[in-house]
Amino acid sequence: MSIYDHQVETLSGEPTSLKQYEGDVLLIVNTASKCGFTPQYEGLEVLHQKLSGRGLRVLGFPCNQFGRQEPGGADAIGAFCQKNYGVSFPMHSKISVNGPETHSLYAELKKAAPGVLGTEAIKWNFTKFLVDRSGRVVKRYGSSTTPAELEADILPLL
Repeated sequence: MSIYDHQVETLSGEPTSLKQYEGDVLLIVNTASKCGFTPQYEGLEVLHQKLSGRGLRVLGFPCNQFGRQEPGGADAIGAFCQKNYGVSFPMHSKISVNGPETHSLYAELKKAAPGVLGTEAIKWNFTKFLVDRSGRVVKRYGSSTTPAELEADILPLL
């Protein structure tokens, strides 16, 4: 299965395929509105604004599995992201990134780029996956890696 074969839902609940991003560089992030890393939305938006014209697509996937830090529904998540960080990159419906309800996209991402000591589990909000234009998962970044730190890895892929 290719990254592009996964079906996801937009924040408004519309089904969509990642096929629309085929040929783009993707930065896929599990997000949360009430997390210590939430200010990373600002850096993600900066990357989106700066590099989307060259083919970078930042994709946000809200997740409530870590400290229940994304308790709101789609409308609340969208309003929060827009009001506080001016998020204009695509946000999607809330998903699970660990456990039996893990979304198929995250199952593939975790298998392709395991974390520290080979563990596949996502440790916290704002874990990031960088995917090249051919759909290959290039690298996984932990929550503490800021969006600004990713630019050096993103630029050669554009």
